[in-house]
Amino acid sequence: MSTASAVKLTRKEFVSDQDVRWCPGCGDYSILAQVQKVFPDMGIPRENIVFISGIGCSSRFPYYMNTYGFHSIHGRAPAIATGLKVSRPDLMVWVVTGDGDGLSIGGNHLMHALRRNVDLKILLFNNRIYGLTKGQYSPTSELGKVTKSTPVGSADHPLNPLLLALGVDATFIARTIDVETRHQQEVIKRAAEHKGATFVEILQNCNVYNDGAFASLTDKETKADTQLMLEHGKPMVFGKNKDRGIRLNGLTPEVVTLGNGIGVSDLLIHDETDAVLAFLLSRMAPPAFPTPLGVIRVIEKPTFDALMNHQIRDAMEKSGGADLDKLLNRGDVWTVK
Repeated sequence: MSTASAVKLTRKEFVSDQDVRWCPGCGDYSILAQVQKVFPDMGIPRENIVFISGIGCSSRFPYYMNTYGFHSIHGRAPAIATGLKVSRPDLMVWVVTGDGDGLSIGGNHLMHALRRNVDLKILLFNNRIYGLTKGQYSPTSELGKVTKSTPVGSADHPLNPLLLALGVDATFIARTIDVETRHQQEVIKRAAEHKGATFVEILQNCNVYNDGAFASLTDKETKADTQLMLEHGKPMVFGKNKDRGIRLNGLTPEVVTLGNGIGVSDLLIHDETDAVLAFLLSRMAPPAFPTPLGVIRVIEKPTFDALMNHQIRDAMEKSGGADLDKLLNRGDVWTVK
């Protein structure tokens, strides 16, 4: 890929000529805008970038990015993206999916793309509802959620996307939210820089079918007390006056108020490399805890696509070169006259 010094692009060059067709006020607009703002700084030619999506509101994303793109089939975007990345390791491949597309019909494909550590950048828009099909409950909808498909309330317990990613040992796990534009940009930049399977959950409002799903996190009056902004190496402090924090009580995290003998030194320090801490953070949820936002965990290990291409090169070197005719005519063959 070209370096930032070699390629000078602007935001406008990443904006396609397609009319953006999401409902007015949809959180997807914010996500699209932040991606288009960040990409020029990467210095990567547009022809080296591909967006692949499945089915859902979020999956219209490739139409709106002036790069290569593939609007694929329901839940299969990670599988298609894996094939592309293995065959074209020079490309930066992004997957855009939703809580329905990625965690229901596509759950298996998402899980194995992360497990294999394919060098994909996966953005999962989570609005806790099926928006495109008009408001059915999704894998992340809360217990008791009343929707068109659950008129007396959902009997399902919601799936935790971060726990899923942790369970399959994804090498980059993060969470952000549609209204925090600068935070989104920083998380997207970090995801782009990571070498390996990147999973970013983006909490996103569906103002038509699930309006206010994250109201406590986005309301100006409450968000300081409900958001836990994570910074590597920094204590977990939150609150309007930065007077609350998270500490461990034995092996259990708890919310404390600073003062009366409790200081910043008593609080948990965020460590992006700590798997146990990442697990604790992924379990924190309202109303008992603020919602963690930021990079949850980062580790390094060989990528699936690099290992596969190494095997191919090694096999070609040992064989002395490929010969299709020899391959087809070796072993038990016969001629039909």
